[in-house]
Amino acid sequence: QVQLVESGGGLVQPGGSLRLSCAASGVTLAYYAIGWFRQAPGKEREGVLCVDRFGVRTYYAASVKDRFTISRDKAKNTVYLKMNSLKPENTAVYYCANRLTACSSREFEYNSWGQGTQVTVSS
Repeated sequence: QVQLVESGGGLVQPGGSLRLSCAASGVTLAYYAIGWFRQAPGKEREGVLCVDRFGVRTYYAASVKDRFTISRDKAKNTVYLKMNSLKPENTAVYYCANRLTACSSREFEYNSWGQGTQVTVSS
């Protein structure tokens, strides 16, 4: 059974940093594209950033391009989303999802999803 579990969210002040983790069981993440999505209060879920199995990164949210990075730890079967210089508008529930082929911004093309982790940016 495939399970993705996000962690690392929390309350952070504007300008701060967080590193979110997406840990997997029942699947080897290295063989998949891993996308990070987010859903802010009152808004639809949107794509943030994705890394394919070859390491190619695709940004879906232009506002995070210089502040968010994605990385893998194959030994830990985990993908990370490092978020720097956080802003209040980055407040959302962040989700990771896996896709067997290339990255995509379309949610329905992903296979499995985690339960999400809350990120709140506030002073």
